[in-house]
Amino acid sequence: MAESKSGGTAKPAEVEGAKIKWDDSNMKSSYANVCNVTSTREEVVMLFGINQAWNRGQKEITIQLTDRVIISPYAAKRLATLLEGVVSEYEKRFGTLNVDAQNAK
Repeated sequence: MAESKSGGTAKPAEVEGAKIKWDDSNMKSSYANVCNVTSTREEVVMLFGINQAWNRGQKEITIQLTDRVIISPYAAKRLATLLEGVVSEYEKRFGTLNVDAQNAK
């Protein structure tokens, strides 16, 4: 599985005997505080955007979509495994994240 690399030139990694070189020369960074995911048999589509509705109780909220990432179901499963590990490590260090909408304040 791949691990994220940040900043500077990434070091080559080995995956099943092949060397992987991470080329971040064309990479861009985006911020998102909203994600929506849909899927078909062949692909998983993730939409990322920004919710700028700071006032509670608004009748309508507009989410500005900024990025669409389309991956295969196999890549989605690998991504889910990676994210599960990252969140687990985060919670070990900083405490449990409560994402239950009813309890979020």
